[in-house]
Amino acid sequence: MPVQALPTLTVRALRAVPVEVPLNFVLGTSRGALDRAPLVLIDLATEEGIVGHAYLFGYVRAALPGIVSLLGEIEGLVRGQPLDPGVLWSALARRFALIGVQGLVRMAMAGFDVAAWDALAIAAGLPLCRLLDAAPRPIPAYNSCGLGLTEDFGALAAEAERLLARGFGAVKLRLGYPSLAQDLAALRAVRRHIGEAVRLMVDYNQALTREEAALRGRALDQEGVFWLEEPIPHDDYAGILALGRALKTPIQIGENFSLPTGMKAALEQAEPAYVMPDLERIGGVSGWREAAKLAAAASVPMSSHLFPEVSAHLLAATPTCHYLEYVDWADVLVREPLAIENGHAMTPARPGNGLSWDSGAVARYRVG
Repeated sequence: MPVQALPTLTVRALRAVPVEVPLNFVLGTSRGALDRAPLVLIDLATEEGIVGHAYLFGYVRAALPGIVSLLGEIEGLVRGQPLDPGVLWSALARRFALIGVQGLVRMAMAGFDVAAWDALAIAAGLPLCRLLDAAPRPIPAYNSCGLGLTEDFGALAAEAERLLARGFGAVKLRLGYPSLAQDLAALRAVRRHIGEAVRLMVDYNQALTREEAALRGRALDQEGVFWLEEPIPHDDYAGILALGRALKTPIQIGENFSLPTGMKAALEQAEPAYVMPDLERIGGVSGWREAAKLAAAASVPMSSHLFPEVSAHLLAATPTCHYLEYVDWADVLVREPLAIENGHAMTPARPGNGLSWDSGAVARYRVG
């Protein structure tokens, strides 16, 4: 993933705004239900008048003040510095070495990095993917907005039909019911409504033991599942390796990879069929670029986790591009939501990563 010569910009200010937006679908997982998305919107202003944008997903509202505070600390460290993402990431990593580039620290650094790359692409007059030497193109996407755990399988099936609007040819179903029988009942209810041609991914959100994952995985092998995502704890690489060798259904992991070093260890020790790094955990655009090289070297298909607006650009520049995970959480906040046509994310051709806030919506959903 080469990169063109970067424009010369200087950091002037970093602004972080916490918001919480309602979801169009309640997303029930084995780890709890989500009906609102707590986000932090980031504006990176430069002395040259260019403003870069990014957002972070805080998972819980209580995390937002900490993320905002850390972004304020980052602002104090980078203000007046040339906007070179690699140089500034290294400087910030040294500053935070004693607390560790993990958790909220890593998220804040990644958010700054994404906004930095956006500003550079805008200054160059290029969509982000072109700055990374790739052309805007349609990216295969699966709809991940809904299909959470529920006791009403009839409603689940109806939801599946709604998720196929705009031509989606793939959707993701959360599993992890108390019994295998319930998992199969939910899956079959969805399959009856969407047909065999639609790809159906399933995600356990790390809910199972090794033994239970093997049992349920063997059953899912008979159901035409496209991938089996995080059936056991994400860092149990020996267990993931064993499951991958025992099951026919491909194992997907990656949303919890911590920086490219974490992905490297997983590729070497777990040998997953597929990987799906998360932008705010892998280290922003800079971290994604390194992760894409690792996936290419291992010939492993690479998908995205959340952040579809920026991920569309990054997948366009990823040699082993696989699937974009589509969620519509930021649509109410942006002036031009990511377009989906015939089940593909249409990578924007306008300069930058495509994010630009609707000030009225930001004011409406602001918290704190």
